[in-house]
Amino acid sequence: MKTALTIAGSDCSGGAGIQADIKTMTACGVYAMSAITALTAQNTTGVYGILDVAPEFLTKQLDCIFTDIPPDAVKIGMISTAGIAVAIADRLKFYKARNIVADPVMVATSGAKLISEGAISALRENLFGLAALLTPNIPEAEVLSGLEIQTPDDMVRAARKINSEFGCAVLCKGGHHRNDANDLLFFDGTYEWFLGERVDNPNTHGTGCTLSSAIAAYLAKGADLRSAVNHAKAYITGALKSQLNLGKGSGPLDHMWNIKSVKG
Repeated sequence: MKTALTIAGSDCSGGAGIQADIKTMTACGVYAMSAITALTAQNTTGVYGILDVAPEFLTKQLDCIFTDIPPDAVKIGMISTAGIAVAIADRLKFYKARNIVADPVMVATSGAKLISEGAISALRENLFGLAALLTPNIPEAEVLSGLEIQTPDDMVRAARKINSEFGCAVLCKGGHHRNDANDLLFFDGTYEWFLGERVDNPNTHGTGCTLSSAIAAYLAKGADLRSAVNHAKAYITGALKSQLNLGKGSGPLDHMWNIKSVKG
């Protein structure tokens, strides 16, 4: 069985972070493992506390995983401190990790800030260059590129600049646009649009985590980048269309929508 690792923060409400990642990877057919970067106190209404894991302990988690069940793909999510970013980069280089999908988590769906200013610099200097794919949403792509994004052409310019700086493929997610869910994949000096359906569902907690984890799962299974993105977009569209409605705020997706036999 193919394996995938998520390196991310814990969401105690289960909608985002490692909880969403593990459910997504399992639903997409791979064995999921996790290394926790932070504990968060959050739910569908917001983030109420963050407790970072010591970099030394995160290193031990990664050593335990890579020396026993090496992952076929790695998804990186919430990294809130520079020390954690450096520790992850060190271990990924040491173990020659492959199929790394980095979701530059900076702001939660609820609008809460999840990352320190120093961490952004550490990510740029140490980690993003190791990735096969970066998956910023539009606000994150604006931070990484330094460009304002208002139009599809702006998305292309921003993705090209991010690709030029870090040397990896970039999936600029268009879900923050009002009228579409079209994503732009920039790689090998060219780009491709992945048209998506805008699903009328206010419950979008953890959509970024879910998409990047699904891409990592399909890369682990041997799909090329284009196919992995296509499969992942189909998966997240189904999770949104299932119309799960939990919580008082922006609720979680139905990560297990495609596993009919276990639904009650």
